Amino acid sequence: MSDIELGNELPDNYEQLKSAANRTSSWKDRLAAVEELGQWKHVKIIDVLKHRMNNDLVYSVQEAAFRKLQQLGEDVQLPPKRQGEAIGGITKILVRIKKSLPKDHSFEAFKEKLQKMRSDIYDTYEGDKGADFEKWLENKWAELSIR
Repeated sequence: MSDIELGNELPDNYEQLKSAANRTSSWKDRLAAVEELGQWKHVKIIDVLKHRMNNDLVYSVQEAAFRKLQQLGEDVQLPPKRQGEAIGGITKILVRIKKSLPKDHSFEAFKEKLQKMRSDIYDTYEGDKGADFEKWLENKWAELSIR
């Protein structure tokens, strides 16, 4: 598809798609927006896709933006998958949530409170960990020490 010419037209719903592509609380919305934006070749869309490719905390969104940019004929390199935690200070944040619950709370109560209090974190790790998210979160919860 490298023969696509740079267009002058943006989709009618460009502003909504741009907003969805930058929505920190939903990696699924960002992914869907990247997929739809990638059907249009326009300098503004290429900028949005490059930003998602280089800065998204969820690797599948980065990969999707990379694929769309390649299809649009852009010379891009897929960033390496980030090592370590997606969000700095995650343990401290999770300890705070655990401390806010009764001492004998369940994992389900912890998970629910995380989702309510920090949907951005919940969403990022759900997208980043995929099928392993539940197990990862339960292990994190079990190893958190609260003094």
